[in-house]
Amino acid sequence: MDTALYTAITALVSFITGVVLYRIFIPVLRRQKLGQKILEIGPAWHKSKEGTPNMGGLIFIVSCVIATAVGMIVFHSVVIPDGEGVSPAFEKTAKKLFALFALPLLNGLIGFVDDYIKLFKKRNKGLSATQKLVLQFIAAGIYLYGMYALIGNDTVIRFPWGGQLDLGAFYYVVMLLVIVYIINCANLTDGIDGLAGSIALIDCIMFLILFTVYGGSGDEAIVPIAALIGALVAFLVFNFHPAKIFMGDTGSLFLGGFIVSLSMLTGCEFLLLPVAFIWIIEGLSVVLQVISFTLPGKRIFKMSPIHHHFEKCGWSEVKIGFVFSFFTAVFAFLTYYLFTLFYSTLIK
Repeated sequence: MDTALYTAITALVSFITGVVLYRIFIPVLRRQKLGQKILEIGPAWHKSKEGTPNMGGLIFIVSCVIATAVGMIVFHSVVIPDGEGVSPAFEKTAKKLFALFALPLLNGLIGFVDDYIKLFKKRNKGLSATQKLVLQFIAAGIYLYGMYALIGNDTVIRFPWGGQLDLGAFYYVVMLLVIVYIINCANLTDGIDGLAGSIALIDCIMFLILFTVYGGSGDEAIVPIAALIGALVAFLVFNFHPAKIFMGDTGSLFLGGFIVSLSMLTGCEFLLLPVAFIWIIEGLSVVLQVISFTLPGKRIFKMSPIHHHFEKCGWSEVKIGFVFSFFTAVFAFLTYYLFTLFYSTLIK
């Protein structure tokens, strides 16, 4: 069985699982009135979305995990390199799965707690900003320690032009800040129908191609990436405008963690800049808005994050989703090109 076939099987299992689960649980969530609450600080024109079922991210996480398990069974049945015993192969897979899933699952759990408080405890703001940040830094710390202990990550930042910088112990301080910032930027992007899911889907497709070409058919990372692609396509069937379900913080924090993990797994942390370009812009728009309002007293944007600014300029949610996805695709291509300037052996 070649790479394309078992990749397709994994994605198809994830897609079918997701569609079935969404068709089952969306009506259940509606009956239980477990829907999104639109806060007063949010866009007034989004009030019509109030009551739309939330926590759709939990379903695509479950779909991804189930499909990954199925895909790994197929992978270890047909793709284990000759001469590699079962125990070493599973040990290698376990380490790769930690590298891919530890950060997103820990952040997805934080998002789940936040969503649970909002929906079941009827506290609109969920976890406080401080609580969420503390938990995210703990999650990032666990992940970085695991990457050092299990995968053997070094403290060197490599650049596409061939240079590199060894930050030593300071590497962990920098990466803690970068990881938490980018994951929160991913969370901010989840503000209109189909946007966050489309951006993550495009990035995942790029990484699937990258790991297939440079990681080879024996790279286990292909399986969970394909699983998430299938799960996201299923989610977007129900999340495109007008959305029948939202992903919630459970989904957006998971997706942020997954894309960060894929970038880290290549050994080229610098790739986070282009691959997370739209997320970074969304986060910067919030920072700039706060600064501009605090100091000069005049807002730079009509509303932040920046996708709401374009809504106030008259753009439809579909147009914003298309334009942002287009630029995501451009920067995904740039990310792939930048990686070609490295040696393929950098993939862990």
